[in-house]
Amino acid sequence: MKESKIVYFKTPGEHNTLHVLKLAKERSDELGIKDIIVASTRGKTALEAVKIFDPRKYNLIIVTHMAGFRGPGTQEFDENIRKDVENKGAKVLTCTHALSGVERSLRRQLGLRGPVEIIAEALRLFGEGAKVAVEITIMAADAGLIPVDRDVIAIAGSSEGADSAYVIKPANSTNFFDLFVKEIICKPLEH
Repeated sequence: MKESKIVYFKTPGEHNTLHVLKLAKERSDELGIKDIIVASTRGKTALEAVKIFDPRKYNLIIVTHMAGFRGPGTQEFDENIRKDVENKGAKVLTCTHALSGVERSLRRQLGLRGPVEIIAEALRLFGEGAKVAVEITIMAADAGLIPVDRDVIAIAGSSEGADSAYVIKPANSTNFFDLFVKEIICKPLEH
């Protein structure tokens, strides 16, 4: 048997970001995990993550929204922040979302909900951060930015900032059901 601390935040949101990053850093150091994946839409969370997880010591992957998420051809992640965090050694990944992609178009255009979106909805039962953490882990694995043979820490949020962190055994999307959420480091009690 193993006991581990889980922190539950009263509410979701960006006011939890620094606490989440510090809790994730503490757990990564305890477990010896060097691969850290962080969701960041516009870049504020990325800027905080590079302060906590020195990219010279950690494989820090920042995962943005895909281009076109908010509107055709748009990119929400600030280009100056991208350059800054990359210059510090972090990797910034922008690609199709693993748990929506083309299926979102089918839902919007034809009203069809496919199995990938159903998986995403099921993961949201644990909170938006849980869904995003699983999704960014798959995206980073598919991009070849993390190994799939050792645990990672994924940090995500509900809208802005971070409010959730998990220890995950990653997998590529072609082996999705090999992915395993091993530990909850922190998450909000509400959504």
